[in-house]
Amino acid sequence: MDLKKHIRTIPHWPKQGIMFRDITTLIKNPEAFRHAIKLFKDRYVDKEINKILGIEARGFIFGAALAYELGLPFVIARKPGKLPAATEKVEYALEYGKDSIEIHKDAIEKGDKVLIIDDLIATGGTLKAAADLVKKLGGEVVELACVIDLPELKGREKLKGYPVFTLVEFEGE
Repeated sequence: MDLKKHIRTIPHWPKQGIMFRDITTLIKNPEAFRHAIKLFKDRYVDKEINKILGIEARGFIFGAALAYELGLPFVIARKPGKLPAATEKVEYALEYGKDSIEIHKDAIEKGDKVLIIDDLIATGGTLKAAADLVKKLGGEVVELACVIDLPELKGREKLKGYPVFTLVEFEGE
């Protein structure tokens, strides 16, 4: 199945010049969504992973489904102020400023082998921040996984040192 055909492109959203890759069309199609999760499951079923971390918000969709399929704990990384217990936070740069993400301090334990999952790699800032959080809490990042890679934004350069896996690539389209 060609997953790319199930991802809608919305030109000039949220601002002029951006080609937004919309995964809502993929997840509303049960066969396409199931296929995406199966591709991830086939890749990770035999890897040494004991936790999956999903990044707010679309990483929750794929991460939770994959954690369920693999029988693994699911950890969430959220924007600041959204988690009720003690958190650890990492800031990262955006094109136009800074942002940050948090996870519960007790979500990752020393020695955990963690797969980090999100919907796409753009500039790589959010994925790098999530990887930094895992390391800060003593975990090891096994791989960074996304449905979509946008190579023209050079996000993989920011993620050097981490294995990265994606299902589809949109370059200049």
